[in-house]
Amino acid sequence: MAEDTQSTITYGIFNEAGGHESRVALTPDIVKRLKRSAIDCVIERNAGHAAGFSDDDYIKAGAKVVTKDEVIAQSQAFGFVERPDDDLVARLPKGSWVIGMLGSFTDQEYVDCLDKAGLVGVGIEKLPRQLSSAQSMDEMTSQNSVMGYKAVLKAADAYGSFFPMMTTAAGTIRPAKVLILGAGIAGLQAIGTARRLGAVVTAYDVRPAAKGEVESLGAKFLELGLDFSKGQGEGGYARQLTAEEQAAQQAAVDKKAAEFDVVITTAKVPGRKPPMLLTQAGVDGLHRGAVIVDCAASDLGGNVAGSKPNQTIVTDNGVQLIGAPDLASGVATTASNLLARNVADVLAHFVNDGRLVMDLTEELDNALIVAGRVEAPEPVTEEEEK
Repeated sequence: MAEDTQSTITYGIFNEAGGHESRVALTPDIVKRLKRSAIDCVIERNAGHAAGFSDDDYIKAGAKVVTKDEVIAQSQAFGFVERPDDDLVARLPKGSWVIGMLGSFTDQEYVDCLDKAGLVGVGIEKLPRQLSSAQSMDEMTSQNSVMGYKAVLKAADAYGSFFPMMTTAAGTIRPAKVLILGAGIAGLQAIGTARRLGAVVTAYDVRPAAKGEVESLGAKFLELGLDFSKGQGEGGYARQLTAEEQAAQQAAVDKKAAEFDVVITTAKVPGRKPPMLLTQAGVDGLHRGAVIVDCAASDLGGNVAGSKPNQTIVTDNGVQLIGAPDLASGVATTASNLLARNVADVLAHFVNDGRLVMDLTEELDNALIVAGRVEAPEPVTEEEEK
């Protein structure tokens, strides 16, 4: 990359910290990386504080630290942890690019809002993960990995005993039995973390390939006696099961779950209602003191009946049900480093000769651009030129 190329694109980042969010969509290391690609960065004051990055860190890396109004005025592209709200969308300059998880699978009204504002919306949730060129842009994978790790720590903190087996003067304490439902990126990370803490780990996923992945990490695969051989959906995400498959799966999982001390569910489907993996009957079947962590809890529902996002509920039978959709934010420094790289690589993909350019005949562009789509003109034939 040319170090001396004059920057013609400015990338703007806002302070999104607050509530359950501590991450930032740009880190000082990524400022340096983008600088080498002739992209300047401006960031709102204190945007990185909650993630462990000071304004001075950004300035030393080559970014400008400015007010929110100045970020809006100076930038042609904006990166986000969470999508911008309607008020901010209305303030962004027409023709600018909005990059992040935009929820385009389920919220066409929001996509229409971006279109009406004259913005180009790049929805990372639409990333075709199977493309090798898309790997470094895969925000879902990077954040789910952090989430799986943190979910186990959350469960261990809530559980009233040890995860590992311990021999004490008062006798031997058996290890915790942990069930991971969903063996994607988050689930596999959860398996590894729970095993490192000494738990006896079992996992389940509808994808046939998951059994080998689970067992390769030293966990047992939960055998339900069912066959969902078409368990993987488009782009490598878990697919929604049919009603019949879901009913059979739920009945079997509910019955098996009663054997475990901790249940962690990780089956998120980006922008869509997550599949139900543990019904009320399954929750009721767990013993007093058991812990459930539902990483997919959301306003659309969760993997576990009765879970609520960012709430801990103690059921009548003494089970702790923790709705934890924002676990990645609890590891804000690492999560931000990963996310910032993902979003920056999406931005860099669309930069050509110092301009932001889309080519909807290219698979990656066609998938990612959800608003402000500009079709390439038809090629002119020799006869038309004459």
